Formats: sequence, C-alpha cells, structure tokens
Amino acid sequence: MKENARIEAFSDGVFAIAITLLILELKVPPRDSIHSVADLWKGLIDLWPSYFAFFLSFGIILVSWVNHHYLFNVVEKSSRHFLYANGFLLLTITFMPFPTALLAQYIGTEYVKPAVALYCFGGVINSIGWNLLIYTVHKPKLLLHHNVSPDVLANTNRSVRLGFLVYAGSTVLAFWFPMAALTINLLLWIVWITLSINEKES
Repeated sequence: MKENARIEAFSDGVFAIAITLLILELKVPPRDSIHSVADLWKGLIDLWPSYFAFFLSFGIILVSWVNHHYLFNVVEKSSRHFLYANGFLLLTITFMPFPTALLAQYIGTEYVKPAVALYCFGGVINSIGWNLLIYTVHKPKLLLHHNVSPDVLANTNRSVRLGFLVYAGSTVLAFWFPMAALTINLLLWIVWITLSINEKES
C-alpha cells in the first residue's frame, strides 16, 4: 500500500505538470499590436485555436487522471511490469502538450491535416498505455485488492480497447477530414466523462 501510494503520488505529479503545460500555449496578444479596444477583442478572438486545443487536451488528460486514480483505488500491489506500464502511460501524458501546441498553431491553416493526425495519434499511444497498464494488473500476477473481483475492471478494459480503435480510426480520417476527426476526439472524452460519472453514482 505504501509503495502504491508513492507510485500514485509520482504519477499525480506528472499529470499535474502535463496539464499545467497546456496553458502555456495561450499567449497574451502582444502590446505593440494593440491600438484600440477593438484590436484587443480581435486579438483575443483570434486565439480560438489555442482555446480549443487547450480545452480538448485538458479533457483528455483529466479523464486519464480520473481513471488512473480509480485504478489505484482497486490495486493493492505492484510489479515491475506494472511500474513500466505505468511509466509508459505517463510518457504518453507528457507527450500531449506537443501535439496540443501543434494543433493550436495549424488548425486554422491549410496544413491542418498532419497536425490533427499527430494529435489523434497521441490518443492512440495513450490508449496503448492504458491497455498495457490494465493488462499488467492481471498478469503476470493479480494486483487487485483481495476483496475486489477481476471483473471490476471489465468496463474500463472495454473502454480503452474501444478508445484505441476510435483514436486509430480518427488518425486515418484526419488525412481527409481533419475537423471530423477532431469532433470524434471531443465526443469520445465527453462520453467517457459521462460514463465515469454514472458509474460512480451507481
């Protein structure tokens, strides 16, 4: 239990840093480009790509953190496999600020397709991290609390597998319909938040 508390504390720190880095993409309009109140309003409105990218990535990382916290509520022990899988998951989280910045920079341009494709690919590797982490909870040894059924992670397991398929599909879709791919990403984390809240309430 003490060891897992240390793992979760370290992981929480990584989540906190990654989610904080997202806000750095929001830049205040330069003072020398503002000559009237209208200019400032226009400068703030022109930041919509950064607002959108921040909002989308914040939601994705928030959902990951909530699920990570829930996982550590049912896991009693750890293993080397679990530690490395958790490290890989954190790697995918720390990667998120980069595609977020790329998306904010290019979403309103003719170069949007590769930016969206890379952003969706970030979801693919995050899903891989989740699949690996949940796999190591069951193998090579069961890490759950003795009074927790292995079936308790069944819903989460199905969700991350579905997430992998959706993110992979949206990555491919981004090469032709980037805005549709982004819409799928947005809807996916909204669905996950809704499912997570309903599960806690039940």
